[in-house]
Amino acid sequence: MIFETTVIAAQAACVFFLAAWLTIGVLDNIFHSALNSTVTAEVLDMTRMREEFPEAYEAVAHRRISDASVQKWLFAIIVVWEVVAAIALWSGFAAMLMAALGQVDPTTGRSLAMLGALLFTSIWVGFLVGGNWFCYWFCHEGAQNTHYQMTIWGIATMVLLVVG
Repeated sequence: MIFETTVIAAQAACVFFLAAWLTIGVLDNIFHSALNSTVTAEVLDMTRMREEFPEAYEAVAHRRISDASVQKWLFAIIVVWEVVAAIALWSGFAAMLMAALGQVDPTTGRSLAMLGALLFTSIWVGFLVGGNWFCYWFCHEGAQNTHYQMTIWGIATMVLLVVG
């Protein structure tokens, strides 16, 4: 029984870490949106690729989205998705904490936490797939690396939730 409670507590902690990290990002995207919306617009417009790799840009330039209103709309969708994921993560954390205290069935807690972790992971996978379409590996390698790491973090949390 002690081991099961420890596993649940560890799972809850891992979900908490995802929730806390994403919540900070969500708050920045809401209150300091220029920090990320500018870079998002650059990726969508393929600005750096056009400047630094003009020959490669010509081959894929038809993919770019240069309309500022569409860029803002897409950024808003991303932020809404992040808010939903953060809420799901906090709900999953609360349910896991209650499961550790014997107030909720651990399966219910894990299910809610898994949904949050899946939504978290889907953000980063979405950036990897979308970034691939806009060839962001040409000039935004740091972002791509971060997205890979966040994807791995989300998947590792989901694996921990399944194993327990």
